[in-house]
Amino acid sequence: MAYDNTRTVSAFYETRDTADAHQRELVSLGVPASDIQIVEGADESVPDRQYEEKGFFESIGDFFMGDEDKQVYNEGLKRGGYLLTARVPESHYEQALDVLDTDDAVDLDARAETWREDGWDGAPAAGTAGYAATGAEGYDATGTRPAPRDGDLADGTIEVMEENIRIGKRDVSHGRVRVRSYVVEDQVSEDVTLRSDHVEIERRPVDRAVEPGTATFQDQTIEAEDTSEEVVVSKDARVVEEIDLKRRSDTDTETVTETVRHTEVEIEDDRDRDGVTRNDDRTPL
Repeated sequence: MAYDNTRTVSAFYETRDTADAHQRELVSLGVPASDIQIVEGADESVPDRQYEEKGFFESIGDFFMGDEDKQVYNEGLKRGGYLLTARVPESHYEQALDVLDTDDAVDLDARAETWREDGWDGAPAAGTAGYAATGAEGYDATGTRPAPRDGDLADGTIEVMEENIRIGKRDVSHGRVRVRSYVVEDQVSEDVTLRSDHVEIERRPVDRAVEPGTATFQDQTIEAEDTSEEVVVSKDARVVEEIDLKRRSDTDTETVTETVRHTEVEIEDDRDRDGVTRNDDRTPL
């Protein structure tokens, strides 16, 4: 399927299962399976699977990709892995990047630095680099266009590229606070003074005359009661402290500085126009 405006997205994976899973995600976005390609790298454990540089460059000939990226992907495939490349419509470009840019994808920039430290010079092999391997006319085996000879037509295309940068945010945990309440029993002791009242019976002999006017010979009853104090314990619950957990948001402004690349083009036109020869007419674009 062809689109008026398409972009190329690529990602490198360690396993075929991971590459296939991301391919299915792209298809679910609406990218035709015919516009998605997975290139297998070398695998010493599979004798029948040999990696050929020429086949790699021919296989990605229809995809827009810079020479430097081709070199790095080529080296990665030599060392094993799987390259997924897809041609997606402009309207699906950001979604496709989100699908491919996951923790499963290999950071080839970091890998390339490690390879260079181990002695890899990053240069493509003769006959396979740049446009020569993709079949574009007018480029030699080193991926550069030679100067036209007398009588030759200098037809060809220079691709002007530009990198886009996406800066986002993600939440990072720095630990958590947990408050848990539980019941603890403590022994409480206190001295209490208790009083007891007891009735004692005392009898004593008396010999005195009855007072005039005092009633005599009547029934009488007097009572007294033994009493004592005992301990009474009661308890009530009271709130003595409150603990709240509240989230406080702070905002900081951080300046992110990154390098993006783009292609500058100079046009040198030394044609004889109006009888005047201009040998160095350079027009930056």
